[in-house]
Amino acid sequence: MTSPPSRTLPADRTSAPESGGIGDSPQRPDGTLKVTGQFAYGSDLWMDGMLWGATLRSPHPFARINSIGIGEALATPGVHAVLTHDDVPGTNRCGLERADQPVLAEDVVRYQGEPVAVVAADHPEIARQAARKIRVSYDVLAPVTDPIAALEPDAPSIHPAGNLVRHLKLRKGLAEPRADVVVTADYHVGMQDQAFLGPEAGLAVPDGLGGVDLYVATQWLHADQRQVCAALGLPPEQVRLTLAGVGGAFGGREDLSMHVHACLLALHTGKPVKMSYNREESFFGHVHRHPATMRYEHGAAADGQLIYVKATIFLDGGAYASSTPAVVGNAGTMGVGPYVVPNVHVDCYGVYTNNPPAGAMRGFGSVQAAFGYEAQMDKLAAALGLDPVELRCINGMRLGAEAPTGQIVDSPAPVAELLRLVQRRPLPQFRHSPEAESAEVAPRPELLDLPGGAANTTHGEGVRRGVGYAVAYKNVGFSEGFDDYSVARVRLEVSGGEPTVTVHTAAAEVGQGLVTVEQQICRTELGVQRVVTHPKDTSVGSGGSSSASRQTYVTGGAVQAACRRVRDQVFALARRRLGQPLPDLRLTDGHVISVGADAMLPIADLLGSQVIEETVEWRHRPTYPVDPETGQGFAHVQYAFAAHRAVVDVDTELGLVKVVELACAQDVGKAINPDAVLGQIHGGSAQGLGLAIMEEIQVSDGRIRNPSFTDYLIPTILDMPPMEVDVLEYADPQAPYGVRGVGEPPTISSGPAVAAAIRAATGLDLRRVPIRPEHLTDTE
Repeated sequence: MTSPPSRTLPADRTSAPESGGIGDSPQRPDGTLKVTGQFAYGSDLWMDGMLWGATLRSPHPFARINSIGIGEALATPGVHAVLTHDDVPGTNRCGLERADQPVLAEDVVRYQGEPVAVVAADHPEIARQAARKIRVSYDVLAPVTDPIAALEPDAPSIHPAGNLVRHLKLRKGLAEPRADVVVTADYHVGMQDQAFLGPEAGLAVPDGLGGVDLYVATQWLHADQRQVCAALGLPPEQVRLTLAGVGGAFGGREDLSMHVHACLLALHTGKPVKMSYNREESFFGHVHRHPATMRYEHGAAADGQLIYVKATIFLDGGAYASSTPAVVGNAGTMGVGPYVVPNVHVDCYGVYTNNPPAGAMRGFGSVQAAFGYEAQMDKLAAALGLDPVELRCINGMRLGAEAPTGQIVDSPAPVAELLRLVQRRPLPQFRHSPEAESAEVAPRPELLDLPGGAANTTHGEGVRRGVGYAVAYKNVGFSEGFDDYSVARVRLEVSGGEPTVTVHTAAAEVGQGLVTVEQQICRTELGVQRVVTHPKDTSVGSGGSSSASRQTYVTGGAVQAACRRVRDQVFALARRRLGQPLPDLRLTDGHVISVGADAMLPIADLLGSQVIEETVEWRHRPTYPVDPETGQGFAHVQYAFAAHRAVVDVDTELGLVKVVELACAQDVGKAINPDAVLGQIHGGSAQGLGLAIMEEIQVSDGRIRNPSFTDYLIPTILDMPPMEVDVLEYADPQAPYGVRGVGEPPTISSGPAVAAAIRAATGLDLRRVPIRPEHLTDTE
């Protein structure tokens, strides 16, 4: 394979681009406002005379509702409305893929925190107090909390059709292959939260004509609009959504939260209504990563060649479907990893339980599977007496490889190269002295890097170092026949004597830097420096979800296509103006340039008062549903690959872990914005590290035990190690500019690498993540 233009982008890389186009890292248009605290997030929304909304939620994971009494709450001074399911004018159902969740609970509650009633009042505290005065009579039922038990014939049905959301079967090759070496193990992945820093918030404003404007922090404006319209019984032209400032998302804003509730209250009272969750309510107000229970069996020949993989994966979808069907699709179709495996037998189940609803989170099913298959590759390497990296390279996908679905990988898949890049990096020095020192003496600076940090719990005694590797892949964009498209409107005009481009899409900016990428594409395609990003709203066609690592690919493709239509009109105008064919036209630095004719015409002079505007609905090549019996088919439009090496120090006496270094290599196709690429790789790696050693929503009998950032731990700057990153740019010939999605792959491979390093340091067979101190010290 021809070597690509590859490069190392160190963590402290800076750039001072002049053009601000593709390949540069221009300043983000929202960057200064965010770092100076002036950016308006959803929770900052305000309108004079607005009311505040509050939600009454079920205290029970599973119960029948006998009655709801609102009289005392409604009589509270300052309260303007108390609404229940009886007040939903449209369909009392919502859902991202299946409309199976009540907007407000009717006769049954299926998880702790399910909304039962909403209140609007003059002050948020009055609204909360009134909500506590609502009297709900419940018949409490025994919750179904084990997804495997939920599929037993005698299990209570959470939904009328049963507890199975989806079963994906993947069958390839021989039914009963034989291998020289076989390894088998069970694995479990805990429930991770997206932990975005800005809780859910929105403001609904009635228009006085029966319609409503909703300003909300979300990931998918048009999917929200569709569900809100159904609940309100209104057409789309009467329900208009505008994106509010989003303080992170990672999948947790794909589903509705307060959207319908705020609109119901606003239409009922005739006043603007703001709803803003606190941190505890946010834990109950959005979906989380699916917990997983997995059994893997890997068989290989004596030389390391994989013969077969068998896997059974159970994903706990919680009380409602959300995006569970698609998560099952990802976990199943990519459940054996980025390897060439001739014989595959996978069963992946998504299951209803009375646990908190699970849905989209960065990595989307691939994260869970990767913990299983990468641990298996290490086990297999040990059984074969092979180096773990070597085993992965022997079996890694490459261009032209056949995926488990039978799909041919038709763009570069540099699995071995990525692994070799991280393997070749120098290892960090092991500086810790095992010599104990007096407790009265301040710790040496290098000891602050030990497990326990400034707590001074060790001076190096009992600390063991481990190194681990992992490689993973992720589909980009929506799959299995979903109509994946985006709409872009690009307008070129003269403003203040200068050519100006306005780009309008409904693709949500959730912190990933999409608005910057849209501007970069416009500058590159139209040669105009001044590019304005129109507010994101539903007055333009759908941009799809800001998820699946798809926006630079799909919305970027739409913006590129719209720009090129505008460009063609500019060229036609230039030819008419000058009355000659003008070969080889280009747009550069605000001018139309004809290289062949040595002619140059300012765009501002050419346009005058004329406005050129084009709207394009752009799709990538289609995917198709997989065969229901075999799982075979062209399911995914693109794959993206990443590898990590993790170096850890483990205090084997206290069970404390310090991640010393993470090295990552990733193929991004084309780095549209190199600094943003690094930001995505660092951020994704942090979330993978978090799941490996600290992040878990503790659920007991269907109840969340730690709904706060005091008890739900996420990595801080002190937990994140130095990172060295290699970025490869193997262009995908099917994608605009050759791009690949960037945001999710590092989340998938970083966690398994950390877990592998901890196993290497301790010698323990750790099969559950996150790995907690008791897993490292309780060896019985």
